[in-house]
Amino acid sequence: MSEQNHLINEKSPYLLQHAHDPVDWYPWGEAAFQEAKSNDIPIFLSIGYSSCHWCHVMHEESFQDPTIANILNQQYLAIKVDREERPDVDSVYMSVCQALTGQGGWPLTIIMTPDREPFFAATYLPPGSRRGMTGLLELLPQIRKMWDGERDTLLQAGEKIGTWLKASQDSHQKGDVSQSLLHSAFNSFEHAFDHDYGGFRSAPKFPSPHNLFFLLRYYHSFDSRLALNMVEKTLEGMYRGGLYDHLGFGFARYSTDRRWLVPHFEKMLYDNALLAMAYLEAYQVTGKDLYRRVAEGIFTYLLRDMRSPEGGFYSAEDADSEGGEGVFYLWTPEQVKAVLGEEADHFCSIYGIKPGGNFEGASIPNLLKGLPDSSQERRMNSLREQLRTERDKRPRPQRDDKILCSWNGLVIAALALGARVLGRELYLEAARKALDFILTRMRREDGRLLARFREGEARYPAYADDYAFLIWACIELYETCYDQELLEWAGQLNDDMIQYFWDETTAGFFFYGWDAEQLIGRPKELYDAAMPSANSVAALNLLRLARLTGREDLEEKAEKQIVYFAGSVASMPEAYAFYLCALSHYLDPGTEIKIIGPREAEETGRMIKEVWKDFRPYVLTFFQEEAPESEYGSLEGYPSAYVCSNRSCRAPVTSSSELRDLLTES
Repeated sequence: MSEQNHLINEKSPYLLQHAHDPVDWYPWGEAAFQEAKSNDIPIFLSIGYSSCHWCHVMHEESFQDPTIANILNQQYLAIKVDREERPDVDSVYMSVCQALTGQGGWPLTIIMTPDREPFFAATYLPPGSRRGMTGLLELLPQIRKMWDGERDTLLQAGEKIGTWLKASQDSHQKGDVSQSLLHSAFNSFEHAFDHDYGGFRSAPKFPSPHNLFFLLRYYHSFDSRLALNMVEKTLEGMYRGGLYDHLGFGFARYSTDRRWLVPHFEKMLYDNALLAMAYLEAYQVTGKDLYRRVAEGIFTYLLRDMRSPEGGFYSAEDADSEGGEGVFYLWTPEQVKAVLGEEADHFCSIYGIKPGGNFEGASIPNLLKGLPDSSQERRMNSLREQLRTERDKRPRPQRDDKILCSWNGLVIAALALGARVLGRELYLEAARKALDFILTRMRREDGRLLARFREGEARYPAYADDYAFLIWACIELYETCYDQELLEWAGQLNDDMIQYFWDETTAGFFFYGWDAEQLIGRPKELYDAAMPSANSVAALNLLRLARLTGREDLEEKAEKQIVYFAGSVASMPEAYAFYLCALSHYLDPGTEIKIIGPREAEETGRMIKEVWKDFRPYVLTFFQEEAPESEYGSLEGYPSAYVCSNRSCRAPVTSSSELRDLLTES
């Protein structure tokens, strides 16, 4: 058994977790493929990520087992991939797994030729066969026997899969673009809605904040109280359950049960960024203090536990610690009493901590019995903080400290929205520092974005979602602080995205650029899964930038893209919630507001706050201190606001109250 393998010099925390396995892992790269070719052996490809619970299980059960390691080392060439570093590789082979097995997930297991053509796919596999699942101890020798004696069968299967991949990567369908698509999606969400606990369909339940983004826009456009009720029920349900960390804040990845009580405990950066935006938008719509507090709690968690000294944000926290899932987050009544003394019984009653517990003999704090009233909430603040301080003495789950461009773009966008909605300068400063980190540390000399940063190294040409999410971040930041340079960055990054990813033959953006490693497939992703797809976000970016800059070429591209995907969306609209947000923006005439006046003037500030006080998803704002004489000018020295819609502008107003009246009318 070797003390280390070929992963030892990698930067990925996930790959380094496997660097001392008895399996002689290789990182994805030409050296591995050449080695497999020279030895004429198949490739065993395993894809996962550092905070994946079942990846850890398969690691401990199989990849640290000397017998399985010996089979892999003697009969295969084994490659490990961190899906968060190489989402392009993951996307291609995950589509194979879904096509062959009808399901996907991680760990992802692929067996393929040295030419990277897959002929077997699965997710988690046990070491030995059990409960109808073939184990690696049986599977690996069987496939190797076929490789030696029936190779043509495997090669033909690989060729068929390769042909299918090439045909499917551009199988999207054009369609009619109208409000009927929005109504169809709403009906699907209504049908799938859980009226008791919020969320959609049965367990497992995922946050999917972009579903809520769409429903809030549907409410705004069509005054649908049901849409708003679905959003509120879901936001409250997620908060009340154990999905939310009531002591340290932030949300876990997903709930294993219908009530949102028992999560998979890993915390992902992207979930928390998107959820912060959902709670902020709900706060704008309803004014309910709960939503503000949850958003602020998420930001507290991100700024306290997930921010690097340089300002970028880390990727995730693991579910496991001390050899078990969720151990860090669990409490017994005795443990609470040791910290809170006489207050313990009251706290345990509020947060559902009881003998026997609700998970593995202990309790996940939750509010399923009901929300504390305002006086109880003030009392709980101090008690929660005492317990959090005590909890911090426990061994923490491992943190994946790589910094991903795409996920940081989501956090920057969320912080910018938080600064705008809540008036918190701290959030704006954090957002700008994170953006500066990416623009200075995660770009090549030629300006090309890079996808991952860790331990001083930025690597991998950025993917379409890196560009799309960072452009989104620049737009949100611009509309928060009105720094013209941010709008210029958004425009430049958008032009770069078009250069590297746009399909001039049809429309839409490919997953990876023409200048990156060319895999056996080059997909265009549209499905809005755990995160919105790059194409969905890019469509909205194009529309917003077109209106902010006056560039009609961007609006034309947005229209091409929306029409190009509309037929695919119509087949299952609820799977494309962020695309529907872009479509809503496209179908609404929108409103542009230009505020002109001295930045330090109190009335200027009041005008800006008036614009963002309420939920106005189709409003774009411009600000400048002085306008050219030939264009606009402030009236009699006062700040002025010009409200324009449908390419027509109203007479300017000079007070926030007049602006409020205009916005109420529009």
